[in-house]
Amino acid sequence: MNADELGRWAPERPKDMADLFAKAVFPWWIAGGYAIELAVGRELRPHGDLDVLILRRDQALLRDLLAGWDLFVADPPGLGRLRPWHSGEVLQPPLHDIWCRRTPEAPWSVQLMLDESEGSEWVSRRTPQIRLPIERVGHTSASGIPYLAPEVQLFYKAKATREKDETDFEAALPLLEEGQRVWLAEAIKVIAPDHPWRRRLLAVRRT
Repeated sequence: MNADELGRWAPERPKDMADLFAKAVFPWWIAGGYAIELAVGRELRPHGDLDVLILRRDQALLRDLLAGWDLFVADPPGLGRLRPWHSGEVLQPPLHDIWCRRTPEAPWSVQLMLDESEGSEWVSRRTPQIRLPIERVGHTSASGIPYLAPEVQLFYKAKATREKDETDFEAALPLLEEGQRVWLAEAIKVIAPDHPWRRRLLAVRRT
């Protein structure tokens, strides 16, 4: 089942989320293609949705923040099936994908992604050996919007790259500092040793 069959989308803008999450007492980051745009400082392409990443440990606080919203979880993930995320329910792995709309009659507008953590470290939900200190997971735009660090977002995009992911990589690559390039190249090596992005990242490192 595709997204259209699950209901139409009219994504919020990152600024909308910054306003909504202004009272959040937990870390959160704009993710997906919008995260890359916030990193490069310009629009790159159209967007069919808006992703926001939070840590699984903070889901109860998230649930309180979105009280009154219509929230559904993909269960099981990746099979095009949604069910209500009930108040008080604690989502356990592998559940991580939450679709959100302001009312049952409204279009879907936000996709929340839960990621893992251990102590002060972010841990990739896909590959637990991939991790970073939480303070390095994201940055804040000039307008005050938290967004996922481009190397972290590109790691997630590297699993099955599409044309839009290539667009995002090309835009972000010149902005990555050596430490970011090295981390991303090593992270991609874990999941796809022959991925063409690795050669690009290492080539930039040698120049």
